[in-house]
Order: sequence, then structure tokens, then C-alpha cells
Amino acid sequence: MENKYIPLYRKYRPQTFHDLIGQENIVHALSNAIELKRISHAYLLCGPRGTGKTSSARILAKSLNCKEGPTLTPCGKCPACLDIMNSIPVDVIEIDAASNRSVEDTQAILEKIQYVPVNGRYKIYVIDEVHMLSNHAFNALLKTLEEPPENVIFILATTEPHKVLDTIISRCQRFDFRRITTDDIVKRLQYISEKENINISKEALYSIAKNSQGGMRDALALLDQISVLGINKQIDVQDINEILGKISYDTLFEITNYIANSDCTNSVPLIDKIYSKGNEPIQIVTNLIQYFRDLMIIKNCTDKELIFSLTQINEVNYERTKEQSVRFTVSEIIQIIDRLSYYAKQIKETTNKYLWLELCIIDLTNYKNLPSAENLLNRIEELENKLSNNNYKNNSEELKPTIAIKPKAQTTNLEPVTTENVLEKEEKKEKESKKQEIETNNNESNTVSSNTGSDMNNLWISILQSIDSPPNRAFYSNLARPIEISDNKIVIAFSKEMFVKQAREGAKKQALVDAVSKYMNIQNPNIEIIISENLDLKTKITPPISSAIKSSQEDEHNILKQEEEEYQTFVEQQKEEIQNPKHVEASSQAEMIKELFNGKYI
Repeated sequence: MENKYIPLYRKYRPQTFHDLIGQENIVHALSNAIELKRISHAYLLCGPRGTGKTSSARILAKSLNCKEGPTLTPCGKCPACLDIMNSIPVDVIEIDAASNRSVEDTQAILEKIQYVPVNGRYKIYVIDEVHMLSNHAFNALLKTLEEPPENVIFILATTEPHKVLDTIISRCQRFDFRRITTDDIVKRLQYISEKENINISKEALYSIAKNSQGGMRDALALLDQISVLGINKQIDVQDINEILGKISYDTLFEITNYIANSDCTNSVPLIDKIYSKGNEPIQIVTNLIQYFRDLMIIKNCTDKELIFSLTQINEVNYERTKEQSVRFTVSEIIQIIDRLSYYAKQIKETTNKYLWLELCIIDLTNYKNLPSAENLLNRIEELENKLSNNNYKNNSEELKPTIAIKPKAQTTNLEPVTTENVLEKEEKKEKESKKQEIETNNNESNTVSSNTGSDMNNLWISILQSIDSPPNRAFYSNLARPIEISDNKIVIAFSKEMFVKQAREGAKKQALVDAVSKYMNIQNPNIEIIISENLDLKTKITPPISSAIKSSQEDEHNILKQEEEEYQTFVEQQKEEIQNPKHVEASSQAEMIKELFNGKYI
């Protein structure tokens, strides 16, 4: 009868402390404890999977119970050693806490503690994945764990020590296992490959070690899986990638070039081709994250040996990858990795995974259009330069500008008219006045004269008066202040970003453009909306309700009433929008209303 095949990770499990790879500090501590005969009653072994926790527990058990022990080199032939090697629960009992986590299971263990060992000196309980025990099971174990019988030793192993109760940890000697380095894994794999006659290249061994994430068991399992391909040829990196479902370097290099060139036309068919070969969308995105991570390391590191140990790049592909990394800045690489991580999350949660994969590659090929921190800094610097060139002066009271034109004659100080056709006469006078102003401005367009803030406010009032909508007129009157008014440019400032956003779009912007065009006779006026935290909003700049207000007491009352009704209609509309979040964002509108009405919510 043929012998049953034993997997490599079981066949080459460490049998002595000398065989334990990558945990020198723990080997040294346990070896000294055995030599000095200072054996604790409880140990807690913590660390990632496949780093030697259970193997260390078995080696410690053999060292203590060996017929020749306590010793650092168990014989492996006595009954105690053979029972441990064959997992026969006589004196060393291994328990999986994941399936024996209840308080009844713990009580069953405690009932057997009183029995003396059969073949060895100690009765040793190895509890694997101890963090899976329930709180009641932990509490049942507490007292015995603190003061067990003289010949009983507990060895607890876990990958998540933060889930173990502090009262348990304080009763144990804790040893933290670290991930095994890539070089140590490669040396071990090379030794086993020679023993098993596995034809594999050193680059493939490095690929296995890097993909095992510091776990020796994962590396041996992958080597065992790939070993069947080395019968007729040498196993290379491409074979490892096919087994793991990873995309080849050449394909990743090609995709990255398309991203750098913003070539969406060719990138989408390539992604479809990769997907058609059986690669899952999440695998494609994960491979791209790894590749751009390697690009970032190459761009910031000059030591080749360090790059080869930290990345999936080998010496053959180093120069090509180095040249490609120059096409991206560090901030762009970080931004691309961030977008890839976002799409990886979306792909995991959605049912239409391929759709999100296509969105991902289209988004990446347009990454240059995405807002980045560098672009925002450049825009801020450009804005600061503009402010500096226009000689804006900022003090604690208000923003005092320099006006570039002579203010136009105002039409608000009219002589009282009491006839019935007062509005017609008033309109006629306004047209004649504006005609004169237009002629004056055309003659003086090339001259610059200094004016006071009061003159500019009067000019601003006239522009506000030309706004037909009372809500829009109230918006600019209460929240905006003029900074510069000239034929070439008009600069209006707000104190908050939310008001700037509203003034730059929609009906409010169009209302101001129409008013400026109407009053100043400028087609497509250049209006700039900025934000300034030092605006003086206490001093109200309010346009007259109508140019005929002073003409008659009766006319004034009627027009004021009409304006008040329109204004109340605006307030009611704002209240309705705040209460209905389907149309607007309630928070920003509420803040606007609060600001608009002197800090009081309507």
C-alpha cells in the first residue's frame, strides 16, 4: 500500500527550537527558561497566522515531557514525543476554542486537570484561537489559570490578543510572534525545494514569499500547490501569477501607460479582455493598487536592493518601471490609489461588479481633471497674486477699495411731483439722466479718477435699484458689498462661501448681470464674486424702493406696501424650501435666512 501524501507544511513543521524560523527572540527566551528550569504555569502566544505559535507550543511540550528532558533537543522517539508528534491527546491536549467555546467545555477541561500525567512530567493544555472563548468560559478559567495544579501548564495561542480578557493576559507570560521576513521564507523554501526536487526559479520563490504576507504556512502551501507544474519545465513568476489569479506585469504596465496618456479608448477594451480571461473585477483593482504602490516606492527610493525586497518589481523590469514612474507625481499616485481603493469598496458591495470596473478605469484615465491638493494650492496662489496686483487693502474694520470710474449721477433726489402722471414723468427723467451718464462714461472711459467709498456705495445703490426681483435685490443689498466698480470689471464680496456659491450661479447671478447691463450699458459685464471675512455688514446699503417715493406721500405708501408683499412672498418661499429637503439643502438655506434677517431664524 502506498504511503499517504503529506502536505509540505505538515511534513516540514518545526520539531525543535532550532527549526523555528524568524522568531529568534522567542526561541532565546523559552530556551533559557527550560535550561534554568523556570517554567511558568501559563503562556500566551500571539501573532499572525502561520508564524509558528502552535509549533512553538508543541516544541515546548516535547522539551518538557521528553524522556531525556527537560531538554532543548527532544529525542522524538520516546512515548511522550511520539504522542505529541502524532497528536495523540494523552498528556498534551490540544483544544480548538472556536468549536469548544462554551462554559460547559471549559468546565470539562477543569474536571480532568486533577488527573496526573501518564507518559510525561506535565499535563499541558494547548488552547488554540483562545480569543473565541465566551466571557463565561474565560471567567470559569480564571482561578484555575492563576493557580493550577503543580504539574499542569496552559499554553494559549491567538491571532487577536486584543479580544482576550485583560484578567487572562495578566496571568500569562506573553510572547508576540512577528511576521517572518521575505528573505527567511525564501531560504526555507529553497531548502525544501532542494529536498523535494522542485524545479523552481529564485524569482518565483520571492514571488511566493511576498504573497504569503509573512506566514510560513501560506508559503509552504503555495509551494506545494505549484510544485506539480515543475515536472517538465522550471516554474517561473508567470506560473505563480496564474495560480494566484494575478495580472501579468506587462498588462499592468500597459494599463498604467493608458492612464498616464488619458487614453480611455484603448483602456476599456483592455480591461474587458482581462475580465474575459476570468479575472474578477476586485482582483484587477487590487493588482492595480499594488502596482501603483510599487511605482510610488520606486519614485521615492534609490536603493535597488531595497526596492526589490519591498515590491513585486524584479531587476528585469526595473528600468521600464522607473521610466514610467517619472510620468506621475507623488500626489497623483496617491490620488489614483485613493480612487482605486474607493472603487474596490464599491465593487465588493455591488451586484454589477463589471460596471463599477469600467467606471473605475474611465475615472482613472481622466485623473488629470480631478481636483487635487496641488491644483487647489495653485489656484489659491493665483488668487493671492490677483489680490496683490489689484491692491486690496485689508484692515480690521472693512475692505477699502480703489474705484476706477467716476460715479454716475443719481436719480433718487427728484423734486416733488404731485400730478397724476408722476410715474411717467419720473421714468422720462430717468431715461434722460441715464442717457447723459452713458455719454459721459463714453467720453471718460480712458480716464481714471479716485472716488470715495460713499460714491461707490451710491453707484452700487443705483445698480441694486435696477434689479427687478425684490428677493434678489434684498440678497445683494443685505449680504454683498462692492469692492470695485469700473467699466472693465465689477468685484462684489460676500462674507461666507455659501453666499458666494449662490451668487455665482442661477437666477441670482443673472439678476445682477441684467442690472449691470441695464444701468451701465455694458454687454456681458465682467463680474467677479469673491469672499471676504472682514466685510462690514452692519452699515446697511439699501436701495430706494422706487424713484418716485419722495414725490408723494400716497404713492410712497402704495409702493412700500407692494414691495413688502413681494418681500414676504420671498420669505415664505425660503421657509418652504428649508422645510422641504428634496429641493435644496436645508442647512445652507437656513444659514442664509439667518444671515439675511439679522441672525434670526424665520
